[in-house]
Amino acid sequence: MATLICPEEHSPVTDAEAIRKACKGWGTDEKALISILGHRNASQRKIIRKTYEEMYNEDLVKRLESELSGHFEKAVYRWMLDPQERDAVILHVAIKEKPILDYTSIVELSCIYSPHDFLSVKCAYQARYKRSLEEDLAQHCTGDLRKLLVSVVGIYRYAGDEIDAKLAKSEADVIYNAIKSKEFNHEEIVRIITTRSKTQLRATLNRYKDDYTSSLTKVIRRALTKSGTDEESVTRVIVSRAEKDLEVIKELYYKRNSVSLDHAVSKHTSGDYMDFLLTLLGNKN
Repeated sequence: MATLICPEEHSPVTDAEAIRKACKGWGTDEKALISILGHRNASQRKIIRKTYEEMYNEDLVKRLESELSGHFEKAVYRWMLDPQERDAVILHVAIKEKPILDYTSIVELSCIYSPHDFLSVKCAYQARYKRSLEEDLAQHCTGDLRKLLVSVVGIYRYAGDEIDAKLAKSEADVIYNAIKSKEFNHEEIVRIITTRSKTQLRATLNRYKDDYTSSLTKVIRRALTKSGTDEESVTRVIVSRAEKDLEVIKELYYKRNSVSLDHAVSKHTSGDYMDFLLTLLGNKN
């Protein structure tokens, strides 16, 4: 399911030397950096960072930050971080470094992880920024959105696979009636979304679709529209999913849009940033 193409064996010393060479001289050899870092998994990148620092007494991530720029720099920077630290950075950007709170990134990251793994992300967030994720969320949003988001990130959601069909039916009805009345902030909706296991919530959403001939995600999508290329989201998805399930995402993207994700990235991005994303997508050209 991963799209990342990397060798089973590599020499961290050789990689560190090649990266050092690419960063020296009059200009940075971005293609050389992509050819190395774009084909190394998380554990390999971690070893490269350690080896580089031991050889040159310099933090590789900071060196790359100084050598690169723009969306390419952001993508490479996040790619080089440990996964939990990277997602802590993404959450911090979503909360504090955008004109409007990026709640979609917050909800996405809180939902794709197991409860235990998301707790690790929250620990990384607190270690890096000296504040809890819940504290920062509560400070930067208000009202119903704050109530929902703080609950979503704060809950340690049950991770079991059991399904209660009767409960799925009753809670699908609750959601439908609340939406019909335009009560999107209904306390029961918040409770259902923030406390049910992913398996149970999926059953409820499927029952909603079966009973009311429309998926809840479509209802929500009608209320939220966005235009233009959102490089932050593109980077987040590709960088964070390349070693996990990006192949599945590519297949779903094609089914929904009748165009490949590779083609869309080629059309809407450019330069080294585009080349790096295409490399993570498994593009061999």
